[in-house]
Amino acid sequence: MKYALKAKFWSWGDDFTIRDDQGNDCYQVKGRIFSFGDKLSFQDMNGNEIAFISQRLMSSGPTYEVTQPGKENTVITKELFTFFSCKFQVDGPGNQDYEASGDLMDHEYEISRFDHLVARISKRWFSFNDSYGIEIADDEDQALLLCAAVVIDIVCHDSKK
Repeated sequence: MKYALKAKFWSWGDDFTIRDDQGNDCYQVKGRIFSFGDKLSFQDMNGNEIAFISQRLMSSGPTYEVTQPGKENTVITKELFTFFSCKFQVDGPGNQDYEASGDLMDHEYEISRFDHLVARISKRWFSFNDSYGIEIADDEDQALLLCAAVVIDIVCHDSKK
């Protein structure tokens, strides 16, 4: 599936809209304004929460936890000591362990599992707010990988911090 993730320009928190490749709104991400650490609700367009993203504050580097109803939690951690690119580890339930590797400018990411490419994230260069194209293999957990893309944006490109 192909998605477009766009940060809302006029918002107090980290708010995003996610559209499918037909331009239809699929998901919304609503960040809490007054909280210790980032806390975001990943929702369908009816406001039903599909996942909750929360920042772990007492960790050695940027670490986030994704909670999905009925599933074990997923932990997303930015590796601290990498040269010329950023890397994230996505430690999901069962065999849903991924690695996200970025380019020098943190504009292009590839997410792989067992050295098999499962998703690509591409940031638009000329935009007033953050916009991404995301392509995810059909047999992967779409919501989890979209949450990973949101975390990557918050860690690497959050201008509100």
